[in-house]
Amino acid sequence: MIETNVSRHHQTFLQVIHSYYQLTKPRIIPLLLITTAGSMWIAAQGQVDPLLLLVTLTGGTLAAASAQTINCIYDRDIDYDMERTRHRPLPSGKVQPRDALIFAIALALMSFTLLAVFANILAACLAFSGIIFYILVYTHWLKRHSTQNIVIGGAAGAIPALVGWAAVTDTLNWAAWLIFAIVFLWTPPHFWALALMIRDDYAKVGIPMLPVVAGDTATVRQIWYYTLVTVGATLLLVYPLHASGFVYAAIAVSLGGLFIHKSWRLLQNPEDRAVARELFLYSISYMMLLCLGMVVDSLPITHSLISAVVSQLHFMS
Repeated sequence: MIETNVSRHHQTFLQVIHSYYQLTKPRIIPLLLITTAGSMWIAAQGQVDPLLLLVTLTGGTLAAASAQTINCIYDRDIDYDMERTRHRPLPSGKVQPRDALIFAIALALMSFTLLAVFANILAACLAFSGIIFYILVYTHWLKRHSTQNIVIGGAAGAIPALVGWAAVTDTLNWAAWLIFAIVFLWTPPHFWALALMIRDDYAKVGIPMLPVVAGDTATVRQIWYYTLVTVGATLLLVYPLHASGFVYAAIAVSLGGLFIHKSWRLLQNPEDRAVARELFLYSISYMMLLCLGMVVDSLPITHSLISAVVSQLHFMS
């Protein structure tokens, strides 16, 4: 039984809604949705059906919310022990575990139904597999037992890219799996930068995050390697896959250069929390802008403008 020193009673219905909303860790979800959208736009060659986009993003939101809620149920013991998470709805006693589980199951069922009916079964099954993977592989198996928890667990955060592609095409091809791989490879430098900042919290509750077990120097070395591979992987969409073009390539190179620069700075200053924080915050912008680059590059108007510029240059020469 987890003790709590916070009132169990909500004063208003809005407070109840807010507590259940907090269970879904809403700040994490937009990043998952932007990878879904980027994948959809490339798959649809820049012409995404607005209704399909709405359905897929809503289904993805519900699936992610379900997974995060179950994660909150499972981790409520360590959440109570960490000052940063002690006031979340479950450790504070504002929501009971049974009620949270019912909420999570309802979200998962709504997600699957919505995607199966309005997109396709493949997209629905992929979203559901993301929930299962996040709960069983990451939360239950890896998080408390392995320094590779973020590396392998990152697959759950990369699945939305597959959901987006499947929703449009009802298949998965090399480009879809590459976008999955980009998000998968990006996750360790993103999350380990955060882990460096809050290493003491993880150590306090016995979570074997890499900085806790291997130390700062070994962690930033791994961040450096993963950053290089991530940036390299982003360019494979241009060649050899030809799934994206010049505009995306320019954006990927620019963003990647800055990502590598910030990672290099951390490599030179492994114990500097300010540099780790800077890399963590930039990694969020990096992924969002990279996916936005996928969207812009895929648009027919972008293709038209590029063709016009190339024609004009050819004419002038």
